[in-house]
Formats: sequence, C-alpha cells, structure tokens
Amino acid sequence: MSQRVTITLTDEQRAELERVTRAGSCLARTQAKARALLLADRGRGERRSNQAVAEAAGLHPVTVGRLLRRFAAEGLEAALRDRPRPGAEPKVTGEVEAHLVTLACSDPPLGQKRWTLRLLADRMVALGHVESLSHVTVGERLKKTRSSPGR
Repeated sequence: MSQRVTITLTDEQRAELERVTRAGSCLARTQAKARALLLADRGRGERRSNQAVAEAAGLHPVTVGRLLRRFAAEGLEAALRDRPRPGAEPKVTGEVEAHLVTLACSDPPLGQKRWTLRLLADRMVALGHVESLSHVTVGERLKKTRSSPGR
C-alpha cells in the first residue's frame, strides 16, 4: 500500500511558490504544481487530502501524490521542474536544416530535372552534414519550412 506523504513548507518556500503562482510567466504546469504544494502544506494547520488538493489545483490525485513524494525526496526545485524526457536527439538541427534548404534551392544534379527527397537525403549524407538521413525526414523538414524540392 502506498504511504501518505505530508509536507511542511518553510517561509522561504511558501514565498517562492506564491511568487510562481502570481508571476504568470511560468509554465501552466509549473503553476499548477506550485498551487498543489501550497494547498498540501500542513504547516499552517490545514489538512487536505490528495483528492481535495487535486481538485483545487486542477491535477490528477496520482499526480499530486507523485509531486509530494518528489518534493519530500528531492526538494522544491525538483518538484516544480520536469525531468528531461527520454528520446534521441534530433538529427536535423537548425544548421543541418539550413544546409538542406540551401541544397533544395540549388540546381539539381546533372541528368536530373529536379531534386527528389531521396536525392536530397543522399546528397546531405555525401556532403557529410549528417551520418544518415531518411527521405521522409527530408520531406518533413522541407514541409515545415514551406520549401519544395521541385521549385
């Protein structure tokens, strides 16, 4: 069975959380976490369940429980900030995308009427901008830049 975590905020922590909720310049997710921590504080004599805190802060009760456990284990900053998300770094960065657009806007190779996505991907690898590149990725990046390899 899961254990209940109760937290007691210091005056400095409470002031920081109140600043975050009033500032309006933080992410909405961060503000909701700050509200939940303020509502869950037992230092002022108020006792709210995780369900009541969740309803008041607009979060799921499980999220409130995880937030309180993380605050108790790692502190205020860790509780407010999200952990880095897993996943590979994108192959096409801003610099590689700039080379791709420049290449797509240049004249096609001899014997070709226009650039194809596969030709662009192969040429980017041949030029050493990336180790490997899919024609699908090339199409997605050019679509985001509103470029067309045929123009």
